[in-house]
Amino acid sequence: MFIRITTAAFLLSTAAQAEDVTMRYLASHGGLSAHELAEELGWFEGTGITLENVGYASGGPESLMALAGGSVEIGSAATSAVLNSIIGGNDFVAAYPTQGINDQVQSIFYVLEDSPIRGVADLEGKTIAVNTLGAHLDYTVREALHQAGQDQAAVNLVTVPGPQLEQVLRSGQVDVAAFGYWQTTFEGAARQGGGLRAIFDDTDVLGEIAGGFTVLRRDWVEAHPEAARIWVEQSARALDYARENPEETRAILARALEERGENPEVAAFFAGYGVREGGRAIPRDIDFWVEVLEREGKVAPGQLSADDILLSDDTVAAK
Repeated sequence: MFIRITTAAFLLSTAAQAEDVTMRYLASHGGLSAHELAEELGWFEGTGITLENVGYASGGPESLMALAGGSVEIGSAATSAVLNSIIGGNDFVAAYPTQGINDQVQSIFYVLEDSPIRGVADLEGKTIAVNTLGAHLDYTVREALHQAGQDQAAVNLVTVPGPQLEQVLRSGQVDVAAFGYWQTTFEGAARQGGGLRAIFDDTDVLGEIAGGFTVLRRDWVEAHPEAARIWVEQSARALDYARENPEETRAILARALEERGENPEVAAFFAGYGVREGGRAIPRDIDFWVEVLEREGKVAPGQLSADDILLSDDTVAAK
């Protein structure tokens, strides 16, 4: 069962400081993860936990590679990418959903206003810009084509960093630009410029579901159970803070982006994290993608389930 955050649990875990640990991570352009927001709010002070930003990740697979190689302690990726990494032999646990997808927070696929592309049925032979291959947008396109009865290899996916998505679409270098659910800042700025039209979003394809997860190595969690517990609880607390205080969160994001040398104006378009209260995950968040990977023959039926992957109370129990 995924850790559910309660006030009592929060007070209990923060009353006793964890051992001093440094948790390194890769940031994402244009946004803040929940643990970054918690740090901005000062919620790791006095806990023994120090967060260290060691650069940027172009996408989830890069983050997971860094986690597997030991150059970071925190990874973050789409659920499909996390599962593929676990299938490949990495012993990871999903700590909390990075973001959810719903009618407020979602990945949106845009074309130019005068494009002949009206929907998924028109994608054959077209070029789609995504942030990285093998992650959420890649798999969303595949699933959309599958549901439409089309060849999943019928489109050409090219990788484009989030800050350049609008540019490559407007210049005609791609037919479609996919703005991920974690890129609502870039999506909002592009939409404000006009001349674009949405053809579908990932909620149309997947329904309401966790978009991805922040991930830890299981051996790290077992070596630092109290630090892991506090880190998850404070991060989940930050997810709730963002939902309850959207304007304050946008102001924090703007300040953080400016300090990182990014454009702070895009913070105005931050749509939130879209997760359930308390940062909770449900089995479907994992099992939907397990079934997709079973269908593709990447994992045997019954080999993986949500219970195997979600960080549990037992995993972070004091040793």
